[in-house]
Amino acid sequence: MSSATSQGARRLKVRPLTQQAFAPFGQVIEARPGESFEINQGSTERYHNLAELEFSGSAARPIINIFRGQAYQDALLALMEYHPYGSQLFMPLNQRPYLVVVAPKGELNEDEICAFLAQGHQGVNYAAGVWHHPLLALEQTSDFLVVDRAGDEANCVEQSLSQFIQLDY
Repeated sequence: MSSATSQGARRLKVRPLTQQAFAPFGQVIEARPGESFEINQGSTERYHNLAELEFSGSAARPIINIFRGQAYQDALLALMEYHPYGSQLFMPLNQRPYLVVVAPKGELNEDEICAFLAQGHQGVNYAAGVWHHPLLALEQTSDFLVVDRAGDEANCVEQSLSQFIQLDY
């Protein structure tokens, strides 16, 4: 990307994704040591109840999808979105890192946008109403298992940013 493309963009530092740092926005989905129990006669470890799925509205129901995201190429971030009627869970299927950009529920405050680097073994569950950027795969095209909400109401609100954001990672 040329410097002219990013001129005037706000720079945002990307932090490591941890449950504690991400807690205001939802849950980190990962197999944490010491947080499992054995099932299937001891042949399987179960990491139980890792996300709080939310589905509201008319005819609301969970749906399972696979999203195939193109690799992020240091483009400028220009918008955020949220889902008013349901949570949205992303779990990488290719064990590749990806970026997570979020802001608290409510009116979008661009000064509260933060960014995380998720490792290939970590998923995220965005709580209903949490602002987030659309999928930001890294390295190469990557697949994600997505648990989402279907229903009668439109469940995606997008808002353009007042200033582009350039991520530093």
